[in-house]
Amino acid sequence: MKRIKIGCAALNTTPLDWLGNRERIAEALVRSHIEGVNLLLLPELAITGYGCEDAFFSEDVTRRAFAELLHLAKHTAASDMLVAVGLPLLHNNSLYNVVGVCHDGRVLGLVAKQALAGDGIHYEPRWFKPWPDDVTGFVRIGDDDVPVGDLIFEWNDVRIGFEICEDAWNGTRPAQQHYLSNVDIILNPSASHFALGKTHIRADLVREASRSFACTYAYTNLLGNEAGRVIYDGESIIAQQGEILARAERLSYHNVTLTTAVVDATATRLGRKKSFSFRPRLSSYPIYVAGDWMEPDADTEVSGVAPFESKEQEFYLAETLGLFDYVRKSRSRGFVVSLSGGADSSACAVLSHHAFTRALAQLGPEAYRCQLAYWPEPPLVSATPALTCVYQSTAISGEATLTSARELAAALGCVYHEWSIEGMLRETTSTVEAALGRTLTWQHDDLALQNVQARVRAPGVWMLANLAGALLLTTSNRSEAAVGYATMDGDTAGGLAPLGGIDKAFLLHWLRWAEVALELPALRYVNALTPTAELRPARDGVPQTDEADLMPYPVLDRIERCAIHHYLSPRETYEALRHELQRELGLEPAVLASYVARFFRLWARNQWKRERYAPAFHLDDANLDPRTWCRFPILSGSYEEELRELEGLV
Repeated sequence: MKRIKIGCAALNTTPLDWLGNRERIAEALVRSHIEGVNLLLLPELAITGYGCEDAFFSEDVTRRAFAELLHLAKHTAASDMLVAVGLPLLHNNSLYNVVGVCHDGRVLGLVAKQALAGDGIHYEPRWFKPWPDDVTGFVRIGDDDVPVGDLIFEWNDVRIGFEICEDAWNGTRPAQQHYLSNVDIILNPSASHFALGKTHIRADLVREASRSFACTYAYTNLLGNEAGRVIYDGESIIAQQGEILARAERLSYHNVTLTTAVVDATATRLGRKKSFSFRPRLSSYPIYVAGDWMEPDADTEVSGVAPFESKEQEFYLAETLGLFDYVRKSRSRGFVVSLSGGADSSACAVLSHHAFTRALAQLGPEAYRCQLAYWPEPPLVSATPALTCVYQSTAISGEATLTSARELAAALGCVYHEWSIEGMLRETTSTVEAALGRTLTWQHDDLALQNVQARVRAPGVWMLANLAGALLLTTSNRSEAAVGYATMDGDTAGGLAPLGGIDKAFLLHWLRWAEVALELPALRYVNALTPTAELRPARDGVPQTDEADLMPYPVLDRIERCAIHHYLSPRETYEALRHELQRELGLEPAVLASYVARFFRLWARNQWKRERYAPAFHLDDANLDPRTWCRFPILSGSYEEELRELEGLV
């Protein structure tokens, strides 16, 4: 038997935070040494941070990254631990995404990524080049020529190979060649973005790889809100021969999490076919390192296998961690929310409050203060100073939304203000009326009169945020972004849009979940309301509602998925949904056709708004952010020809 203790460390890195990233790596090394880890895996690009964007082009960045690698390598001299860590490498005037493998005070080799992530939020081919399969080169380090490329490492008859994140998600992957080369352990350092439900796919990927390739497979990921939009869940998984041995708690507030398991490197070989013949790759570069693996105690326990969370819980954990990381990394002193009493602003308030209370509960007071050291008096015990809410009324505002806002603010214990913007609204309106020489009316000027209310709400709440040094949150959701149902410079005002990556139908469902699961009875007021912008007086006794202005949110979200994420035309969208929505919702074909036409027109007309929205968290693979996910021209033909074809069907 050759028993090895593998450690997978998830790190909460920050791009270009040289000192901070070094400290987190050092913490992982110290903890691993204390726990008797033989083989430590750190995430992809952990030295620089994954989200450096075009800063990767800076030669100063690559020089500093390599200097950090050499600094880390020196610290491996104190133990017989093999350490793998990710960084960018400038080699032969090309930039590569590599993993440096260190032991006994030196760099043994650099494994280069072969498959680059270039879809969705990932733009790796903009910065890096893919390394060719079965090719090696050399990098000069001091007096040594260190191998770089497609490598396999040998250590006392144990063979170690790598897949770097995207490498494992391709049909043709390095693990296939590793299997043919009798690799015992495959390590996967990753920067795999969070998406709701993705953990199931990832677990299957790791488990099945360990079975299919008859190996021990170790995977680790980044953790937290690294660079603003993308959240990483810090998932670490160790599997052997189709069985998950250890799994990390995901979405932790700790900057470093360590997951370990003791594996038998020889046991996996028994799972390979006896008729199999070893076929080494011509360019594989075996490296032998003197010394034996540290033998951990036979009773060493492995980390427990973490359970899956529900979608509602997963959303809650990701949002709260994302908000806390964003506020501390931007050095903001809490959040400000314009609390209308409606669903979106209520969800933002709840999540902002819990971002701090969850951090305090998980980290404890000392570590909590340390993470907010820039803040003279970080909030303790409750999140009261960390969240400020303000209800801004007009003559149109109703008692129901006021009650909803008051009750929630009281339940959260946040700083709460109420004021009327009616005076500012009248002054603005009268100024424009005087310039035009006419009175503005709801009959002729509906949209402008709605929008000015949203815009007049912005200056006061911005001022509150500025005075507190806090971060103003915009409350728009993805469904509104799809059709432009938001006022630019009004309810879109803010520095961060935590709900910009989630649809309204799920958000309404989540608030009902939160009322019970988070023990917030005050949410019953907002959950009893029909979603409304509350910007227009009732017509014939019928108040304004979002779905009357647009369409039912479940219908809007399904049209969006067909049109934007499956790239279907208006006619194809109609055909895809006609029978389904008639069966489920009793929606008549003519009504559906009108909704489809409305969606496509509003989508094309409002791209300019999506270009200006505040950064939003990426929460599932249905993002509309044109800077990271979904590109569309600001000016277009607006589907006029396609919509004429749709009209001919009904």
